[in-house]
Amino acid sequence: MLHFNRCPHLKQIAQKCFASVHVRTDKRVQLFLARTFALAEFRKSWHSTHSLVGDKNIILMGPPGAGKTTVGRIIGQKLGCCVIDVDDDILEKTWNMSVSEKLQDVGNEQFLEEEGKAVLNFSASGSVISLTGSNPMHDASMWHLKKNGIIVYLDVPLVDIISRLKFMKIDRIVGQNAATTMKDMLKFRRQYYKKWYDTRVFCESGASPEEVADKVLNAVKRYQDVDSETFISTRHIWPKDCEQKVSAKFFSEAVIEGLASDGGLFVPQKEFPKLSCREWKSLVGATYVERAQILLEKCIHPADVPAARLGAMIETAYGENFACSKIAPVRHLTGNQFILELFHGPTGSFKDLSLQLLPHLFAHCIPPGCNYMILVATSGDTGSAVLNGFSRINKNDKQRIAVATFFPENGVSDFQKAQIIGSQKENGWAVGVKSDFDFCQTAIKRLFKDSDFTGFLIMEYGTILSSANSINWGRLLPQVVYHASAYLDLVSQGFISFGSPVDVCIPTGNFGNILAAVYAKMMGIPIRKFICASNQNHVLTDFIKTGHYDLRERKITQTFSPAIDILKASNLERHLHMMANKDGGLMTKLFNQLEEQHHFQIEKMLVEKLQQDFVADWCSERECLAAIHSTYNTSGYILDPHTAVAKVVADRMQDKTCPVIVSSTAHYSKFAPAIMQALKIKEINHTSSSQLYLLSSYNALPPPHEALLERMKQQEKMEYQVCAADVNVLKNHVEKLIQNQFI
Repeated sequence: MLHFNRCPHLKQIAQKCFASVHVRTDKRVQLFLARTFALAEFRKSWHSTHSLVGDKNIILMGPPGAGKTTVGRIIGQKLGCCVIDVDDDILEKTWNMSVSEKLQDVGNEQFLEEEGKAVLNFSASGSVISLTGSNPMHDASMWHLKKNGIIVYLDVPLVDIISRLKFMKIDRIVGQNAATTMKDMLKFRRQYYKKWYDTRVFCESGASPEEVADKVLNAVKRYQDVDSETFISTRHIWPKDCEQKVSAKFFSEAVIEGLASDGGLFVPQKEFPKLSCREWKSLVGATYVERAQILLEKCIHPADVPAARLGAMIETAYGENFACSKIAPVRHLTGNQFILELFHGPTGSFKDLSLQLLPHLFAHCIPPGCNYMILVATSGDTGSAVLNGFSRINKNDKQRIAVATFFPENGVSDFQKAQIIGSQKENGWAVGVKSDFDFCQTAIKRLFKDSDFTGFLIMEYGTILSSANSINWGRLLPQVVYHASAYLDLVSQGFISFGSPVDVCIPTGNFGNILAAVYAKMMGIPIRKFICASNQNHVLTDFIKTGHYDLRERKITQTFSPAIDILKASNLERHLHMMANKDGGLMTKLFNQLEEQHHFQIEKMLVEKLQQDFVADWCSERECLAAIHSTYNTSGYILDPHTAVAKVVADRMQDKTCPVIVSSTAHYSKFAPAIMQALKIKEINHTSSSQLYLLSSYNALPPPHEALLERMKQQEKMEYQVCAADVNVLKNHVEKLIQNQFI
């Protein structure tokens, strides 16, 4: 067996290079009393088996032409350690012939076996190892390498790889036959690279080997520093003693807990990661799934969700369950207006973009041995999206994760109610509440803050409460992707060049969707203005204009756009926390005042800061219907009522000096009566299914939503529960559901 000893001073060198890495010790596990009682131990175990300092190897993986050998040598020089090139130092020395001669001698299949055997017969420690492009196609040898190393995937643009291979006069690689092009073979190999990597280095087009080497070292440093990316509550009060440790949570804990114990919302302690201009440009030609993988890997530490596992979740979440392969396509509407279509998921609303992924994240993050009851308040679309998403987790996870959605019994459209009730599965239920959405949302928050109730559920039933509303960070984060992707699509389609500004106009209720656009800007997307569009429940518009959040004398008005019939915008707290330089004390004061006195006023400096980026206005019911009618007449495109609200406000507030992307948050089929009224179709009193089929006969854009049509074909009416607007009544319902599911 070949063996390479690590360089004698590697440990000291690595410690010097990674001096800022902090190792967490002395973790206590409090069984059941902490919602995520086992996570600390999991992370400690993860760290002990993935430490770079010491005998671990840095293993560079990627396609031929990715620059692994050159980058490996640069890293070796920086760290002063051994550099091993598998081609030169292992294969050719083992075979006593060149790699190309061996391939010609034995053929593709036998070559992979011979190559794998050679790798299995060597070991190394404290080294930088540059793999061949075909090493990842042999499972046994990769497991052998992975046991003692961190596998870094050099993700180089395909166009760069092909250009480099041409320059090197390489016209055939392992596995390629006469009928396969080089491009197709390289695409085929990606599945193997994605299977093995621990961390990815996204190499923008034209990046130099020195730049890539620095990125590798930064990626390895991040990979090792498991405590570097934590979350705090928006109501966290910073200790006066700077040396006092901040009470922070990890991504996995924030996802599981949903709401912070002090009533605040979880936010990253650090700034969002920012991509360079060249990195963004390298994503212009990428698919939605590829963009999501790159962006979310940068926002989720691999100690919480390993990169390869996260990639698999994303591929599952944004696959055949979406009616459009582009997932969230951008369509030119008129003039400088573009529609971001967020309704191609299985339940026909933008909620699918996060709620097809969140259940997989949640199931991965929860510790074994605990049951979880997810409570969700819905103003219409969230309920069916949550139930659908959690129905897609695997059978074992369904046995320990259940969902209860609470919706205003008379505050959603008939179709939305039918969709919510019809989405009930073996691990999900719908409960109608005789009140409005704000009561549902406030009541659920009160359940989370009731330590006697949550403690009772843990001790009596071994069940922990969590949330899948946009108060949950794992629900909000995936929404960042589609705002970034929309901008990249405009670049790809030639409407703008990268760096040109755009505005976004978003129908806004709970402030989550528009906040995700703010986060996209923080990552480097050049969004100029955030246009907040309200309906007749325009508390947010008033707040943006005045800085006064005033719920006194206000009651929710039911409108044609029920998903934004909201007065208490939960995610606003996250944005105010960021604007106020993470002043948790101020957030506690403001939102306690809102709870007790039903209003608060922010200071002038914060109002001015808010208005630098935000403008807002609202739309009447008459204007909403008129916009649907006029847009159909001029372009043949049918807007749903929420999108119509946004278009009215965009027409009024946007100065037309740059493109504006209007978020279309639902398919019009979900609001057939309003659409028929807007289009002046007389047969309004038809059943929901006949209304949908009548609208689909118009051959309008966007096309009919097949999943929604299939839903209406289901004749069987499912039972559901209805309860009074009383927190204690909700408690009883939750306990009974837990008994039915877990006992």
